[in-house]
Amino acid sequence: MAHATSPYLPQFPFPLPRGVVLVDFYTSWCIPCRNLEPALKQLEDTYRGKASVARIDIDENRKVAMALGIQSIPTIIIFKDGREQKRLLGLQTLSSLSAAIDIVLHG
Repeated sequence: MAHATSPYLPQFPFPLPRGVVLVDFYTSWCIPCRNLEPALKQLEDTYRGKASVARIDIDENRKVAMALGIQSIPTIIIFKDGREQKRLLGLQTLSSLSAAIDIVLHG
């Protein structure tokens, strides 16, 4: 999993690849964020070659979190070609994350 700079997100800590990227905004002390990790790893395997998965620790990247209006964690944002397409708040199921990626990929 990549830990994301895009022309649309000037202070992103790593380049967002072209295409679909799911970015999990989390902190190390957040229990729901930790509970999300297995689903993210599974998504990474399932969507390899179709979509990327990345994580950003908002404690280490406060400016990015503020610029994107992250107010709760976990927050999942799905980008396509550097532009936000979908935002999910709170702990999500694997099926809800897969459905969201599929919508952005095919929709």
